[in-house]
Amino acid sequence: MASTIAASSVVIAPRAAASFKPAGKTAARASIVNNRVAAKTNAFQVWNPIDNKFFETFSYLPPLSEEEIIKQVDYIVRNGYTPCLEFSSPETAYVKSTNTGRMSGGVTCNYFDNRYWSMWKLPMFGCTDGAQVVTEIKACTKAFPDAYIRLVAFDNVKQVQCSLLLVHRPTGAKDHQSPEKRSVA
Repeated sequence: MASTIAASSVVIAPRAAASFKPAGKTAARASIVNNRVAAKTNAFQVWNPIDNKFFETFSYLPPLSEEEIIKQVDYIVRNGYTPCLEFSSPETAYVKSTNTGRMSGGVTCNYFDNRYWSMWKLPMFGCTDGAQVVTEIKACTKAFPDAYIRLVAFDNVKQVQCSLLLVHRPTGAKDHQSPEKRSVA
């Protein structure tokens, strides 16, 4: 997993302005493209929009392992948020004109179509261990194997969802690409 993350990210460290000493037109131009950017341009990718849909946080990565999900839950709990699981069928997981009632006119400011999925049980108030959430993910997957399942971090003080991440994608899902096939270039 770490190799996938490292391969997909590019870190460019800025240099101090005092270190640039252009000697002429070419050197001045080279200082603009400095920081090893020119050598790293092959690391950039062009996103393929065909059958390559993403959900919330981390959905661009390969599926998270149980240990990685537990670490995310531990982070959620450590920050005082409440974990919650939601699920949706593939037909309604994405916003489309055919499965969503849209508001007409100019009243759509801050209106989010299809933001909420069906909740799996109640939010897990008092959850202290990521393994508890993984157990519930397994139960939800067993009950709804063809559904998308996401983990929601809920702030019960501000009454908002703070983070959402996909924890299960249906086996037959054809709406995304593996990381190796996501770029057209």
